[in-house]
Amino acid sequence: MVYRVLADAVVLVHVAFVVFVVLGGFLTGRWRWMVWLHVPCAVWGVAIEYAGWICPLTPLENALRARAGLEGYRGGFIEHYIIPTLYPAGLARPTQAVLGTLVLAVNLVAYGLLLRKR
Repeated sequence: MVYRVLADAVVLVHVAFVVFVVLGGFLTGRWRWMVWLHVPCAVWGVAIEYAGWICPLTPLENALRARAGLEGYRGGFIEHYIIPTLYPAGLARPTQAVLGTLVLAVNLVAYGLLLRKR
């Protein structure tokens, strides 16, 4: 039970990180210090997509699920709704490049707005 809760917590952290990577640039207009946190996260997110790497949170989650004796992602809300968003079926390298470009474009807009404000 504990390992399943920990695995679900890792998924929630993963989702929060992805949302921050994509949209966190817009927070920098309100909190300037957020630039120092967001830029490395955004670079990491884009690099993961372009290089086709696996985020370290994924093996951690899988290891916790294995320790919990779970097979696959059957069960509750997290498995049915959040996980397919993070791990879409048929995710291929060209799709990852498109996702990386989308993240880059959204962040360029966010930081462009920030620079224009200054």
